[in-house]
Amino acid sequence: MADTIGDGLDRALEGAFTRPVPKSAQAQMKYLVKQLKTTRAVAEILGVSQRTVERYVVGTLKRPRQDLRARMEREVKRRWQPQVRAKAKKQAVSTDGLVVSTRARFGFTAAPGTTDDARIRDITQALPPHWADRLFTARDAGATEQQLQDIAAEGLAEMYFRADNTRAHGLSVEFTDVDQIDISL
Repeated sequence: MADTIGDGLDRALEGAFTRPVPKSAQAQMKYLVKQLKTTRAVAEILGVSQRTVERYVVGTLKRPRQDLRARMEREVKRRWQPQVRAKAKKQAVSTDGLVVSTRARFGFTAAPGTTDDARIRDITQALPPHWADRLFTARDAGATEQQLQDIAAEGLAEMYFRADNTRAHGLSVEFTDVDQIDISL
């Protein structure tokens, strides 16, 4: 499965964590219960019974199925160190920006006579803070992956293909078939 921009944004923020995320199933369940206050709430977000959650908390169950393990890890990471995550996001949208490294298909709409055939490119490009702000704001507002790709395409078009809007004015970039994407702060 190809990487998504939303996942890349999450991994970038996870890189700012100052303490390791709980590893064992019991520690993860205890953390989720502490955050959500009830075993019923944890059971609902994980799609398991309340009794299953209780068994993991007390240590009766220790090795979850692969799909449950993935859901547990995702939910723990989503809630882990919210202040550190918020600080990293604030720094990215105010001063540092993001670095996007991707392998994807890029196509162009440009002036007649130019080559606009889509092709796979490997691109690593720093995006200024206003692009980081647009991506994080859209992600927090529940934007779809396609909407995030459109924002990333605009940012890459401006900074990489149009050299911070100093050339190729009017060049429109399509960003499709994302093979891999890595976003760092």
